[in-house]
Amino acid sequence: MCVNTLLKDIEFHRQEMVYLAATTSLSNEEVIRTSVKLDQLLNEYHMIQSKKI
Repeated sequence: MCVNTLLKDIEFHRQEMVYLAATTSLSNEEVIRTSVKLDQLLNEYHMIQSKKI
């Protein structure tokens, strides 16, 4: 995945998680699912960046 696309996905999921948490609860299933997806994207980004070093 292209880094720019990955960063856009990260930002989208971050905003989605914040919105969902604000309108439901932190323990809402959709908030948790979005948080897990965000974690996966952040891990992928970290792996790409660590290979550049």
